[in-house]
Amino acid sequence: VRLDLSWFDESEASIGTKRELELRYFDRLVFEACNKEDKYRLTGNNGLTGKLRRKLFPFTVKHFRESQMYHPEIFTFENMYLSGYFACEKYYADILYDLREKIQFPKSENLRNIEMAEEIEQCKAVSVHIRRGDYLNPENAEMFGNICTEQYYESAIRFMKQQIPDAHFYLFSDDLEYVREKYIGEEYTIVDINHGKDSFYDMWLMSKCKHNICANSTFSFWGARLNSNENKVMIRPT
Repeated sequence: VRLDLSWFDESEASIGTKRELELRYFDRLVFEACNKEDKYRLTGNNGLTGKLRRKLFPFTVKHFRESQMYHPEIFTFENMYLSGYFACEKYYADILYDLREKIQFPKSENLRNIEMAEEIEQCKAVSVHIRRGDYLNPENAEMFGNICTEQYYESAIRFMKQQIPDAHFYLFSDDLEYVREKYIGEEYTIVDINHGKDSFYDMWLMSKCKHNICANSTFSFWGARLNSNENKVMIRPT
């Protein structure tokens, strides 16, 4: 398997939110990147010859695009370029233990993270990830908006309180002003520690919680998957 990292190049990330390849932060994760020749061999280039190839000789193009939640057939492919989010846990269920061993966050230099992790481990902690930010932009709202609504979080928190007596909720969000106005009470702790390059430590803190309420976001999906509590309750949107 080789990873196409071209989206992270400044020239190719012309739409959406600019990201850095944070896989490089994890020293136990070893991966190989593909080059343009690898990619074009399967998909064709973006020029005239590539367009003609896809139009006149589509059988020579080896490009699979995700169209549903789970595609078991991808495990039978050879020499195929895969596009998608692959968010279904069925893809990872049998190797989650190994992934947790490999996805080891580097030690945070921020003592507040260490203190928060210790606090989380001492209580019945439930992470709540509320993603707003670029989901509220008009170009994203149609696809990503109106999924994890206020009603979704209200019902998820209500369910957690029924299942987990004395639950304490740790709220993670890219809209802290909204969260501070919406969630007031002793049962809530708003996590405002990590910013910029350190933002991925929020995923680490989510994984330390015993239970998880996710947004429609792979960030919180993986925070929950890295949670090793065998009796965890994980709530996510369908």
